[in-house]
Amino acid sequence: MEPSITNLYRKPLVSIIMPTYNSQTFIEKSIDAIIQQTYLNWELLITDDCSEDNTFEIIKKYELADERIKVFRLKSNSGAGVARNNSIKHASGRFIAFCDSDDRWFQEKLDKQIQFMLENRMAFSYTNYEIVDDNEKKIGVFISPPKITYKDMLKQDKIGCLTAIYDAEILGKHFMPPLRKRQDWALWLNILKKTPFALGLNETLAIYKKRGDSISSNKFKLVKYIWHVYRYEQKMPLFLALYHLIMYPFYYFKKIILNIDKSKSVII
Repeated sequence: MEPSITNLYRKPLVSIIMPTYNSQTFIEKSIDAIIQQTYLNWELLITDDCSEDNTFEIIKKYELADERIKVFRLKSNSGAGVARNNSIKHASGRFIAFCDSDDRWFQEKLDKQIQFMLENRMAFSYTNYEIVDDNEKKIGVFISPPKITYKDMLKQDKIGCLTAIYDAEILGKHFMPPLRKRQDWALWLNILKKTPFALGLNETLAIYKKRGDSISSNKFKLVKYIWHVYRYEQKMPLFLALYHLIMYPFYYFKKIILNIDKSKSVII
């Protein structure tokens, strides 16, 4: 027997954090996928990072149509991390989930993942995700490891931001450092200092759009941000930070070999 709407709303509130910037071509699909969730007790907090297209007008229409959607706008373009932090600041939910404006969730994503977290008493979780190109063609599936510790996360970010959920009732609210890149990885590291490990739900429940123009598409430009995370966010001694920076490419390519579905291999 299907649960009643009343019972569904008794489930813990999930605050979904979404930054937007010039997202008019794909934002509607992302929001529609959240509206279509079988889990009903959510709020979607969208912070626009001073878009120059029609993104803000589009998300304001959604806000007027659904009281669960709340829209904010930054005063100046500050990056996705700052936009996400603004939404986290206004979040009221026990669980904090992340979905970028070009990503999408499968219908049962929240239902399955929140149930998984409650049953396992987990403070931090993630799932596998499908990868598509700009034309929506499936090019791979990223298979996340079943368990991730702080030590594991130092080697490589193995959690897709679009799949991550943490329990603010257990951990408190955690914010991203105001970096232009790698701010989500820095957040996972900080969370994993507070909880022994994160658990992965071995199901593919989200779709990541691998865009050629994305801010993280050039891996070489990420080096200074990776260094910043090691040296200044994690406050590592100089030698240790250098060691991890040198080892980072090795772990990156190891991730590609081991964590990508072999039938649909892809470099991410």
